[in-house]
Amino acid sequence: MPSADIAHDDFVQELGEMPPLDKRDPDPYWAMYLDRGLPLDAQAKAALALDTRSFSRRVLQPMVRPLALTLLVFVSAFRLLIPQAFTSSRLLHYLIYIGLKYFVTPQASFLILRHFHLGSNVVGFLARNSGEDLPTEPLRPLRAEDARDHLFLKHDLNLYNFMIALNMKLAERKRALHPANPVDFSAINEHPIPFQPFRRGFSNVLDLTTAIELYTPFYYLLLGERDFSRAVLSLQLDETLAVYAARVLGDGTHLALVNNRHPLIPLTSLRAGYRLVLHGVATELLHAVLVEHKANQACGANPNDYGLRSLFQERG
Repeated sequence: MPSADIAHDDFVQELGEMPPLDKRDPDPYWAMYLDRGLPLDAQAKAALALDTRSFSRRVLQPMVRPLALTLLVFVSAFRLLIPQAFTSSRLLHYLIYIGLKYFVTPQASFLILRHFHLGSNVVGFLARNSGEDLPTEPLRPLRAEDARDHLFLKHDLNLYNFMIALNMKLAERKRALHPANPVDFSAINEHPIPFQPFRRGFSNVLDLTTAIELYTPFYYLLLGERDFSRAVLSLQLDETLAVYAARVLGDGTHLALVNNRHPLIPLTSLRAGYRLVLHGVATELLHAVLVEHKANQACGANPNDYGLRSLFQERG
């Protein structure tokens, strides 16, 4: 059980000190945390390491996933016959709130709620550097209760509405996104998000992936065919947003970090749980790249040195 005096859910502190190195039995989770090959926020990386090594992720998830997939298949068959009836976003988001507050681990809740902030930052960054007057609707949840305001549905709607508005504007003006000069990083906030402390009760045991696997059938059932299909397809928009960012920055090196690709070739919803976690990590990586670009700009560095290669160097 983590120490009760950890302030503001400090996951780096919770991860603790690295155990003595045993070269015959190295700790894989510490190896992942110490790895500096990927540009990740320290708290997010610590939360991912805690999540990955948890009992729930290692033991419960392999047992829960087949049951969740079976339920998803039945819900899919039901939705083929009745695509939109008996839906309730209000009920779905109430169940998500209950899960986040009482059953999901603090680190998983942190990663889930943080994703909405980072996604809002990235969309805001693209809007401000698009050369068009595009309004955005940022989502800034700070506690589990904030999920009740249709948080997940709004997240998907905001993304698609932004993409449609942006590309309609560009088509009207017969232009494409191009490198901004100077780049406006005001939408990128590198400071810690002031989340309210997450509940650490005896029932808060579900890791991120297991929780998503369990909720996916309910997401399909309570949102209906169109909203669920839109949500699943959005998981492959990581490449699209990364390309937009590359055009604004004039630097595409971060595209090497994108794994969710090709939204015109949608994947099956049966892997939506895993891909949703991958989507979250992709957002973390893109945001970290933009934070580094912002820091380089503030230091007066040469824009030609802003690429991903700078992430492997110590900052002075």
